Amino acid sequence: MTCNTLTEAETTAGTRRASPGPCPCRAAAHAVLACCLFVSSAAAEDWPVYLGPRQNGTSAETGLLLDWPPDGPPRVWNKRMGPSFSPPVVAGGRLLVAHRIDDEVIVECLEAATGKPRWEFRYPSRYADEFSYNGGPRSSPTIDGNRVYTYGAAGVLTCLDLATGEKVWQRRLNAQLNAPKNFFGVGVPPIIEKDLILLNPGAPDGAGVVGVSKETGKTVWKAGDHGPSYSTPVVYTIHGRRMAIFLTMNGLLIVEPATGKVLHDFPFRSPLYHSVNAASPVVVDDVVFLSAAYSVGSIALRVTPDKLTTVWRDKETFQNHWATSVYHDGHLYGTHGRHEKEAVMRCIDWKTGALRWSSPPGLGRTTFTMAQGHLLVMGERGYLALVEVTPQRYVEKERVHLLDYPCWAPPVLANGLLYLRGERELLCLDLRAGK
Repeated sequence: MTCNTLTEAETTAGTRRASPGPCPCRAAAHAVLACCLFVSSAAAEDWPVYLGPRQNGTSAETGLLLDWPPDGPPRVWNKRMGPSFSPPVVAGGRLLVAHRIDDEVIVECLEAATGKPRWEFRYPSRYADEFSYNGGPRSSPTIDGNRVYTYGAAGVLTCLDLATGEKVWQRRLNAQLNAPKNFFGVGVPPIIEKDLILLNPGAPDGAGVVGVSKETGKTVWKAGDHGPSYSTPVVYTIHGRRMAIFLTMNGLLIVEPATGKVLHDFPFRSPLYHSVNAASPVVVDDVVFLSAAYSVGSIALRVTPDKLTTVWRDKETFQNHWATSVYHDGHLYGTHGRHEKEAVMRCIDWKTGALRWSSPPGLGRTTFTMAQGHLLVMGERGYLALVEVTPQRYVEKERVHLLDYPCWAPPVLANGLLYLRGERELLCLDLRAGK
């Protein structure tokens, strides 16, 4: 066990607790199980970052179970945890999840196939939510190579060794930058682009967005005066140029990820003070789609080397609160509505914004992952639904109740297993057809 004292420069207290080493027989059994997991699906992949390996809420997996028993897909394991809204991530047979117990944030590594603990890292937290939500982490961890990065509700940025849980470095980033607390603390995961971590602390003095060295935690560049949002940035290549695309509190901010040079700045937010931008930008070719609730609506912007042009804009048809819409074959699928009672799923035309269909109410505000022509939809009351991806009409094929309210984290699909996160529980389901 290690414990280091916080300094104002780079480090804060943290404790790593490793599980006892497995015996050779047990290790061999786990290796066989991992191998079986991999080959059982026609196509399988890890889910190492928020919204998946393509940053767009889609999975390339096939061979999935799409005809469920009455009580839903088979349950593999579940784990009660401290409160959090943080979805897990999965890579190399390891699942990383963050939660909080009492006054400690816990970053925990589990065997993805069994839920058995491998290690945990703890550090103290005094974050208190002013709107009566829990004080646990909001954003998911990020796995990059042999490292794990987390960004806690109080703005503590941490780098851990993936294999052992040992602390590599840690910073009270938001405190050091004098960033505001924001309404619900920090709720955006670290996004890795080459050697940098891209973040939107919304700090003053030109530190609206920052690039931080993933090796040392040192700030490399600062850019813009935009405030913090709950929208996770995405990085894409447009017209041969790498672009980091942020939807901040103020609107769209596109920067060169290596240097922080501002390329485009476009206002997009509600005039209401108590409002947030939370859904991530959706990028298809050279068009960026933004959407927000609080009477903001949606816009599609074409990115050219020297300017942004509006393709279409609509304030009524599609208002994404926090769930990022997914794109498929010329259409967007997502959740419309700020409040639970009015929330429905909708499909709109990508090129025009025209409404194709709207679902019946009942699932409330939803999050979702697209795989094998279907949306795996998590309703906030704990219902998991299977919805066909078609612009013709809303087709819900399955629905089963699995978790307690609230469920606000998107489903995570990795190597045939589906991970669902409630506020105090993590559930693993087997989606491998024939298993």
